[in-house]
Amino acid sequence: MPRLSSALRLAPLVLAALCAARGVHAQNPAVAPTPAQVSPEVDKAFTQLMASPTIQKLLDAVKADHERSVEDLKMLTEIEAPPFKEHKRAEAFLARMKALGLTHAKIDAEGNVIGLRKGTGNGPKLLISAHLDTVFPAGTDVKVKERDGRLHAPGIADDTRGLAVLLSWLKVLNDNKIQTVGDLMIVGNVGEEELGNLRGMKAIFRDNLDIDGMVGLEPSPPGSVLVLGTASHRYEVTFQGPGGHSFGAFGQVPSAIHSMGRAIAKIADIRTPSFPKTTFTVGTVGGGTSVNTIAPDARMAIDIRSDDMASLLETEKKILTAIDDAVVEENKRWNVNTLSASTKLIGDRPGGRTPPDSVIVEAATRSNAAFGHKTLLRGGSTDANVPISLGIPAIIVGGGGKASGFHALSESIDVTDAWKGAQNSLVTVLGLVGVQGVNPALLPKRAPRTK
Repeated sequence: MPRLSSALRLAPLVLAALCAARGVHAQNPAVAPTPAQVSPEVDKAFTQLMASPTIQKLLDAVKADHERSVEDLKMLTEIEAPPFKEHKRAEAFLARMKALGLTHAKIDAEGNVIGLRKGTGNGPKLLISAHLDTVFPAGTDVKVKERDGRLHAPGIADDTRGLAVLLSWLKVLNDNKIQTVGDLMIVGNVGEEELGNLRGMKAIFRDNLDIDGMVGLEPSPPGSVLVLGTASHRYEVTFQGPGGHSFGAFGQVPSAIHSMGRAIAKIADIRTPSFPKTTFTVGTVGGGTSVNTIAPDARMAIDIRSDDMASLLETEKKILTAIDDAVVEENKRWNVNTLSASTKLIGDRPGGRTPPDSVIVEAATRSNAAFGHKTLLRGGSTDANVPISLGIPAIIVGGGGKASGFHALSESIDVTDAWKGAQNSLVTVLGLVGVQGVNPALLPKRAPRTK
């Protein structure tokens, strides 16, 4: 029977809000404040942490490392990392990890950079990660510009800041000879953005069956804790027919574009539940050869998302049926059967939810309180979707800094006092894995999964 702190029981309306939450970034609103109380076990561990001279010295080291960490941020940002082309940044991140003491770190077959900082033994294994890829294509100007007290460059916040924070943590932990109880699996992963399809995280959890939890870093406001993974399916749909002259072949052949238009109209009329929030969009369209040609081909891409897998699958079924019906109607319109449509799944992100009363959420809540922040539970589609879908506790928290312009060429970050966020999230991590001689590990060890 799971632990349930009375302070973390969510009323039905709050739970509904949680399930409707969207996105990790600042433009997506938080859903509800989490009550301040946590279990006595969690509270005691964090009281011990914050009272420890060793930990206070460590936090001072995070602050002192800030300027050097910003140099890592600039260096990594200026190495472009489009989806599926992250290898140059991965190599630079790996070199920094090795220089900071993880000499056995490596790049795996999927392109993830992975290093293991061993604990004292018999503790949990916690994955701490940030993603290497950005949404920007090769050739984008990623030179960092400083103006108005901010650093400007595509990808500098999402998620290069997270990578720089991981390196800072590694440095200060090693410099201060901090021995954790549990293992820290430090990862710069690929495939978080666009059609990367979470391939990096999927490979990590496929190949490492003994991970007990995950804390990911993404640009987030202070106190934000992502606990909900929004699932998504994406389809590429292709319509094909014989085509012909717009005048000479009229009445003899169906139009692929007309069929796609019928399909889009039918899709637009589909109704989805507001709770759990379920959405769809035809995001791109194309096709045809000329203005005076009955189109032999047309194509569109569809995005379907939901905070509930059953609702996603129901909407997906309606959309696929709409496509089939549109083809039938266009063929019938001209009394032929020469038009067809094919669908290809190009995106598959699993979803789920880390329970608000789980140790990993309570740990983040207690750490936030120690730094003067009220915890706000959030949802979105991130690397945490993968472990959450497997029943492995996972959250996304911020690494510090005030970021804006995500996924835009105008992306920027103000790193003034950003070390405070790095301290906060590090304390969450140390509470979960424990520190030798200071506090026990809070994160429970799980039975290893089987393939």
